[in-house]
Amino acid sequence: MSQVCVIGIYVPNIQKAISFYTTVLGFEVNKQYGSKIVTLVHGDLPIVLEETEHPMQEGSSKPSGVVLALKTEDIHETVRMLKDHHVDFIVEEPTDCPPGKFVSFRDPFGNVLEYLQFN
Repeated sequence: MSQVCVIGIYVPNIQKAISFYTTVLGFEVNKQYGSKIVTLVHGDLPIVLEETEHPMQEGSSKPSGVVLALKTEDIHETVRMLKDHHVDFIVEEPTDCPPGKFVSFRDPFGNVLEYLQFN
């Protein structure tokens, strides 16, 4: 069974996003990873703001700024399972990120999801 462990929000301007989420919505900055990634305190489920130049889905005019990250204990086994189901990978090989390793893929409707294994 998959468990949502992080909600990622891709934004074109990290400072403007931090200002909105803290000032308007009352979230608190938990940790900053360099100049482009920030985690916000939101109860038990962290929200990660990440600045990117392309916060849109490829081949679509619909914004895809919110990504659900699902927790896995074994990212390599998870990749094998996803390959067995012929998912459309964006990032197929486990890739380093601030909290551990991740892979990224689309559901059948083009929504982006990630699996995350914490260090």
